[in-house]
Amino acid sequence: MLSFFQDIFTEKFGIRFTAWPLFIFGAILLANAFLWMPDTVSLAISLALSLAPVWLPFLLVGGAVKLWYIWQRGEFIASQGYVLLEIKPPRNLVKTPLAMEPFLSSLHLTGGESDWYKLLIGGTRPNWSLEIASLEGQVHFFVWTRIKLREIVEAQLYAQYPGVQVTEAPDYSRLISATPEEWNIWGCDYKKERKDPLPIRTYVQYGLDKVQKEPEQIDPLANIIEFMSSIGKGEYLWLQFVIRAHKGEKYNKLNKDGDAYTWKDEAKKLIEEVREETHEKVTDPETGKEVLGFPNPTKGQLDKISAIEENIAKLAFDVGVRCIYLTRPKNFSLARVMHMITLFKPFNSEVWNSINSTGWLKNFANFPWEYHADKTKDRFRRRLVEVYRRRQFFYDPFFKGSLSPHKIMVMSTEELATVFHIPSSSIEAPGLTRIRSATGKAPVNLPM
Repeated sequence: MLSFFQDIFTEKFGIRFTAWPLFIFGAILLANAFLWMPDTVSLAISLALSLAPVWLPFLLVGGAVKLWYIWQRGEFIASQGYVLLEIKPPRNLVKTPLAMEPFLSSLHLTGGESDWYKLLIGGTRPNWSLEIASLEGQVHFFVWTRIKLREIVEAQLYAQYPGVQVTEAPDYSRLISATPEEWNIWGCDYKKERKDPLPIRTYVQYGLDKVQKEPEQIDPLANIIEFMSSIGKGEYLWLQFVIRAHKGEKYNKLNKDGDAYTWKDEAKKLIEEVREETHEKVTDPETGKEVLGFPNPTKGQLDKISAIEENIAKLAFDVGVRCIYLTRPKNFSLARVMHMITLFKPFNSEVWNSINSTGWLKNFANFPWEYHADKTKDRFRRRLVEVYRRRQFFYDPFFKGSLSPHKIMVMSTEELATVFHIPSSSIEAPGLTRIRSATGKAPVNLPM
């Protein structure tokens, strides 16, 4: 909650809550209080010091345990080998985004933290990064995964997309220095504007749950690919979706049954609110007071409830979305930044949900009172590139501040398949990397 209000102050007024200014402000307040109320302040300090044997052990032990746990989890994450796989679709691919849903379902793994001991030693369930990168106008699709889980990724991709080519690729994010001294860097995260169970505009609303005639097919992902294909020499655009199976950490509370509060509990609450709106208020003839009458839902309210129920009926992922634009200073284009801010507009719905940009360089409005804004921007740029390269969104040391929990989205497989899927041949962006023909394995019954 504190992080949420910090972001509001930062985005609206350009006020940043950093450690040293807050410490200095607190010291000034304490000194001022001591000047006006010396006896009261002295008594408060004396009481705090005399009670130190009570509160100090809790503070020290609690902090030590938390730091030890963060260290253990960091050791576990670092010990896992990772690989970046590039997906190259064939020119004649006719699959719809529906094919991506079974693939995403195969990534919905919760192992690694199934009991208290695995959590104690820092175990985490797998997280993945689905990425679209434009390297000087050449658009590539990637999946970042643990090496141990590579076979699952490859097998499921080949199962749903026969003919694609999946190959190990070098980490494109480390092929350039990406330092603020050499590059102009702008980036942001994205978040849902309303409650998570409310869906965005998915491929089903676009009619892509079934194969259409190519001239009639409208794929909203084409907007993103065409934009990424339009950038020129010396420009790079990186987009990543860091995902893990949803278990409720975003809400950080329990439901009435004592279990982890998840987006299904949030959906129940949301549906109840909509149902309450369907009751018309009538006047009680005996008391003269307004009371709730019979429900009289509108079509929009019924559709809203139906959309929520259909959305939560599918597997859910915690999702962090991040985009970075890197360019040589002479090539920097403000138009690219404006397009990044509204990148997911084709998927937004005025009546349901939408995805909008937030955080990082968008926090800077260039108010005249923003102290050391240029140095702060450079620090943000370095940190932004680092978290992108680490594919980090859910764990310390990058979970606080710019990566506060309210920026994590919960999305169903249908929503996620809408914003990330292997493009069919209907998308003809010139920079989209495709293989000339479908590839496949040799038959197992060939004569020796």
